[in-house]
Amino acid sequence: MTDINLRFRGLLQRPYEPTFVPKNNGQLYYDVPDSYLTDHYRPFGAALQNRFGTNAQTRIPLPNITAPDLAYADVVSRRGGFSVFQPSHQRVASQLIELFLNQTNADALSAIAVYARDRVNGPLFQYALAVALMHRTDTRDVEIPSFLELFPDRYVDPAVFPQLREEGTLVEQGDRRAIEIPMNFTASDRVDEQRLAYWREDIGVNLHHWHWHLVYPARGPDRIVRKDRRGELFYYMHQQTMARYNMERYANGLPRVVPFRNLREAIPEGYFPKITRSSDGRSYPARHPNESLSDLKRVEDGVIVSIADMELWTSRIFEAIDNGFAQSSNDQRVPLDNDNGIDLLGNMIEASTLSVNLQYYGDLHNNGHNILAYIHDPDNSFLEGFGVVGDNTTAMRDPVFYRWHQHIDDIFVRHKQRLPAYTGQELAFNDVAVDNFEIQLNKAGAPTNILLTFWQRSQVNLGTGLDFGPEGNLFATFTHIQHAPFSFRIRVNNRAGDTRRGTVRIFIGPKTNERGQTLPFRDQRRLMVELDKFTVTLNAGANTIVRRSDQSSVTIPYERTFRNVAASSLTRNEAFQFCNCGWPNHMLLPKGSPEGLEYDFFVMVSDYTQDRVEDFDENVNCNDAHSFCGLRDRRYPDARSMGYPFDRFTGGSIGSLQDFTKPYVNMLVTPVKIRFTNTVIARS
Repeated sequence: MTDINLRFRGLLQRPYEPTFVPKNNGQLYYDVPDSYLTDHYRPFGAALQNRFGTNAQTRIPLPNITAPDLAYADVVSRRGGFSVFQPSHQRVASQLIELFLNQTNADALSAIAVYARDRVNGPLFQYALAVALMHRTDTRDVEIPSFLELFPDRYVDPAVFPQLREEGTLVEQGDRRAIEIPMNFTASDRVDEQRLAYWREDIGVNLHHWHWHLVYPARGPDRIVRKDRRGELFYYMHQQTMARYNMERYANGLPRVVPFRNLREAIPEGYFPKITRSSDGRSYPARHPNESLSDLKRVEDGVIVSIADMELWTSRIFEAIDNGFAQSSNDQRVPLDNDNGIDLLGNMIEASTLSVNLQYYGDLHNNGHNILAYIHDPDNSFLEGFGVVGDNTTAMRDPVFYRWHQHIDDIFVRHKQRLPAYTGQELAFNDVAVDNFEIQLNKAGAPTNILLTFWQRSQVNLGTGLDFGPEGNLFATFTHIQHAPFSFRIRVNNRAGDTRRGTVRIFIGPKTNERGQTLPFRDQRRLMVELDKFTVTLNAGANTIVRRSDQSSVTIPYERTFRNVAASSLTRNEAFQFCNCGWPNHMLLPKGSPEGLEYDFFVMVSDYTQDRVEDFDENVNCNDAHSFCGLRDRRYPDARSMGYPFDRFTGGSIGSLQDFTKPYVNMLVTPVKIRFTNTVIARS
C-alpha cells in the first residue's frame, strides 16, 4: 500500500499542475482514469499515461467513482482569489470540507480529492482538503505543506521567481545557487510604517495567522468549528498579536496603533504589497494613502455590505456588552458573564457559526477585512480583486490589519472592563514565594538580564510551489529577526510542609513608549505578552527552575515553521498539521535597540489546583504551543481566563506593575535589556 502521507502530500503539491503530471520530483504518479480527467484532457487520456507515467517510482491506482456534483464550487473561479473572509467562499469551502469528511475511508477520500483537485480553485482545494485531513481520525497524521510551499507568491518578491526558474532549468540540482529574497522591498524609508515591514511581512508571522485559522475555521461543519473556548482563543490570539506589534512599534520609535473605529474617516496609511498571485498572474491591488471606505457592492463576488451595516452591528454588540447579555436567535438572554462571556463575544464578533445570533449581530470582523480589501474598487467597476488584507494568508502584511484589529480588541476590552478586578485570593498562592527571577543567554559567562537580537539569513525550498517549473529543489534565502537562545532561572520557595504543584506564567511588557516615557500600568497591562506557561512540582523548601526559551508554550521551532515537505520523512507518526500551529520562535522577543532597550519581565506561580483542567504532557503530541492553539481534541489546558492575570482592569491605586505585584510573594518583576545588533548571521 502507498504510504498515506505520500498519497495526500502529492495532491497538495503544485496545485495548478494537473494531477496526471508526476509529483514529488517526478517520483509519484497518480493513475488517473479517463473519467477523472477534465473535458480538455480527456481525449488525450492514453497519450498522457504513456507520456507522464512511465518513469515514476510510485504509482497510485485510483478506482472508478461516481463523479460528485461540484457545480457549487464554481462560485470561486478556478484561477481567481479565494478568501475565508467572504461569505460565499465560506459556504463553498464548507460544502467541500463536508464532502471530504463524509468519505468512508482514506482511499475514498483520495479518489474524491483527485477528482476535485483539477476542477476547483487551487487555494480553496488546499484549504478544504487540509481542514478535512486535520479533522478526520484516519488522516490526522498526514503532513500538510505550509502555504509558503504551496503558494510562495503570497510571501515572496515576484522578481525571485524568474530567477528560480532560470536556475532550475539551466543548472543541475546539486549545483543550484539560492536566490536571495530582498528585505523591505515594499516601500522606502520615507514611509514611517516601513520601519515595521520586517515584522508585518515576516513569512513566519503570516504563516502563523494562516495556520491558526486552518485549525480554528470560523465556518464549516459543526464538528470542525465547535472547539473548546474557540471564541476566547480568537480574542486572545489576536490580542497578543496586537500587544506584540505595539511593543515592536515602540522599539522602532513609532506610537501605538490608532484603532480604525470611525469607518467614515480616510485611512492615511497606504500599502503597496508587490506580490502577485501565481494562479492568474494578477498583482494584489495597492491601497493609496488617504483612501476612504465606500459601501461594498461586489455583486459578482457575493460581497455586499454597507458602512451603515457595520455601524449597526457594532452598536448592537456594544449594547450587548453594556447590558451584560446578548440576545439569542430564539429570543433568549445569554449572559456575558465572567466564565463564558468572552467566548460568546469572540464568536459573535468574528461571526463564526457559533454566534448566538448571526442575523442580529452580523458579520463584523470578516466584513471589516472585506470592506478594507476592496477599498480600491468597491463596486467591481475595474474588475480588480481583493487586496492583501482580504486574504488570511497575507492580511498581516498590511498596516491597516493592525488598525482594524486594534478596534476589534478595544471592543473586547469594553467587555473586560465590566468584570470585577481579580481578588487577592485569585492572585495569591499561599506559602509559595518567588525569591529570584533572572534571564541569561545560553552561553557560559553571559551576563544576566541582557538578551540579544540580530538579523538571520535562512533558506527555504520553494520548488514544490512552482507550477510547471523545473523538478528538484529550488532554494531562496530570506532575512528575518532572531534572538540568541536564553533561559529563565527562577528560584521558588515552597514554605508549606508538603509538595505543591504550580503554574509558572512568564510575560514581557514594555516599560516606556516611543518617546521614552514610562507607561502607566493601565496601558502597560494591555501590552503584556505571554512568553511561556508551564506546570512545576514544588518540593518543600527551595526550588530552582530552569526553562529554555525554545520550550515556550506559545511558539513552534523554526523547523516546523519553515519545514521542507519534499525532504520530510514518510514515516513520521505525529499529528503534524496541528504541530505547525504556533507563533514562530524567531519572533519570540521584540527587537530591542542597539543601546539596549529595557523591558519588564514578569513571573508568577499560580496554584495549579485552581488552574487544572486535565493533565497533559507538553512534550508529546504537539502540545508545545498550547497557549495560542489549545490541545487537539481536548479542552483548553488552563481554567483561568486567557491573559490572566493581566486581562482585567485594576483599581486606581495600581499605578505600576510593581504596585500590582507588591502584595503577592508569588510574583516578581525583573528589568531586562534587549540589545539589537544590526548584523546578518547565516543560519547554521
